[in-house]
Amino acid sequence: MLNWDEPLTSPAPVATEKATTPPEEIADHGADVSTPGNGEDTRGVTDTGHAVVPESDVTRMDPAEAAKAIAALGMKPVNPDDKRVVNGLTDVNQLAPFKYPWAWEYFLNANRNHWTPLDINMAQDVHDYHHKLTLEERHVYENVLAYLTTSDILAMRNIGLAVMEKMSAPELQIYQARQVYEESLHTWTYQHCIETIGLDQGEIYNRYRVVPEINQKIQISNRRLNSILRPDIDLRDRAELENFIMAYIFFAAIFEGSWFYNGFTPIFALQRRGLMKGTAEQLQYIMRDEVMHAAFGIKVAKTILQEEKVELDPKTLRDMWDEAEAAESAYAGYILRDPILGYSREIHTEQFRYIANRRARNLGLDAPFPGAENAVPWLDEQANLRKEKNFFETTVTEYQTGGALKWD
Repeated sequence: MLNWDEPLTSPAPVATEKATTPPEEIADHGADVSTPGNGEDTRGVTDTGHAVVPESDVTRMDPAEAAKAIAALGMKPVNPDDKRVVNGLTDVNQLAPFKYPWAWEYFLNANRNHWTPLDINMAQDVHDYHHKLTLEERHVYENVLAYLTTSDILAMRNIGLAVMEKMSAPELQIYQARQVYEESLHTWTYQHCIETIGLDQGEIYNRYRVVPEINQKIQISNRRLNSILRPDIDLRDRAELENFIMAYIFFAAIFEGSWFYNGFTPIFALQRRGLMKGTAEQLQYIMRDEVMHAAFGIKVAKTILQEEKVELDPKTLRDMWDEAEAAESAYAGYILRDPILGYSREIHTEQFRYIANRRARNLGLDAPFPGAENAVPWLDEQANLRKEKNFFETTVTEYQTGGALKWD
């Protein structure tokens, strides 16, 4: 039997003796009354002054009487048409009927995509890193991991601490809870790679603090997160609502939809030459998850815009895209200060612009970087995992395909 204080140890035997409760205490049990200073009896009244019918009384009534008692409390069945993404007044504990069945489908699909980093063999990666990678390629590999390790924790905090509690439809929260788990899984994956390769963890994890080009992207993201992490936010306030939507769009369309999507590409460039294939395979699974996160976030943001009748300020959007591009360009200049075979800073930055245009169109917005070209046409293939051999090389498993998702 588990010991719930120390789950890995057996519980010590505890001597117990039966407690006796005086009859008068039993009679009063469950009816503890806090009486205000004026001596008024407040039994059966809530803090707001509404009448309360004790549950035990309701269960003793016949159905007709119980229905009347519940009606007296102002309770009525949830109408899914009354649900909203934010600022809803329906019972957030009641999952169905759904107003947003697509959110439930995201949850089901995510659970079909289950994987862990322990499933992937990293033996060849250890050999590649220590015996095949050039100094320039090691620089790329290490700094991509240095950025991603911090970023996924930030993504986890954004969804888990700032976004979920503001959703007023439980089908949205349930997928976001899965998303929090997946961000944790991604962080575990980067740690698994760092640990398996034998990199200095303290040095890698601290790079986001000491490398300005990595730190800049983290600070931009932290600023967005902190603006919606405050406990006093009221989304019925128009300015607060617009700021929340902009933060949500940033994390969906830029942070996960563009920076992450483009951020795996340097490792995929190594994979295409037969190097660091175990790491790249794990990043493919992460990329598939991130495609779903971005698509879900974009759909949620569009729904909020529609329900709350919000029109975004064009200058605010323009500033967001420009800041993101400048940060990504500086980051590319650092990790690819010396190009590697088949990949360069120019390719990386142009691909960011191309992906950002696609995310903007998904949102129904104008492309921020007209004329940007698809510099890495093979990148979308990395998110498409229709068939993969399982990790024991015995069967072929059908996987959901992030790359095949429709962004609209």
